[in-house]
Amino acid sequence: MPTTLNTTRQTGSPDGGRTVQKRRAILDAAREVFLSSGYRGASMDEVAAIAQVSKVTVYKQFSDKRSLFISVITSAIDEAEQGTHLLVDRLGQSTDLAKDLRTFARQHIVEVTQPHLIQMRRMIIAEAGRFPELARAWHRSGPERAHATLAKQIKQLTARGLLQASDALLAAQHLNYLILSVPVNEAMFTGRDKPYPRSRLYRYADEAVRVFLAGYTPI
Repeated sequence: MPTTLNTTRQTGSPDGGRTVQKRRAILDAAREVFLSSGYRGASMDEVAAIAQVSKVTVYKQFSDKRSLFISVITSAIDEAEQGTHLLVDRLGQSTDLAKDLRTFARQHIVEVTQPHLIQMRRMIIAEAGRFPELARAWHRSGPERAHATLAKQIKQLTARGLLQASDALLAAQHLNYLILSVPVNEAMFTGRDKPYPRSRLYRYADEAVRVFLAGYTPI
């Protein structure tokens, strides 16, 4: 008797696949609507129309506009972190710390300065007074989580004697802002919506690592 494949086990049920696709379409549409209209101006009807699903489907996936917006934030940050996740996880075991930090810093600065993330950051700051919970959600999902993850690796590097950081979390915050502060602040205040040249971003990243190591390498 010929062997039959269990396609449900390998790929999931067709209904499950369609649900995932619909959720992705809603998130993509919501990002577009939030960035063009702001949080207050965003309409769930418009999200449904762009995603080509019913409004009922949107509310089935996301209970209200706030939860949809927080999911858009989390999704955007998760996508940005995909490129650096493995790099960060390997830092604690690095055998060439300067090189590995530069690799991480270059990838990190490219990911975080993507135009849609800068636009989202501007929008969240603009709405922070009226909707502080949205700003808190961004901070928890983005900087706070990233700093905690990086701090774990800095603790390992300190235990190995490659760094001297009595406060690993503060050291992680220092490194992050050394890498990002110049281009992110410039983009935030000048309204820049195009990607930076890689050569410029790499220069910021490399100098950030040099300064960080100057401050945290054991004497």
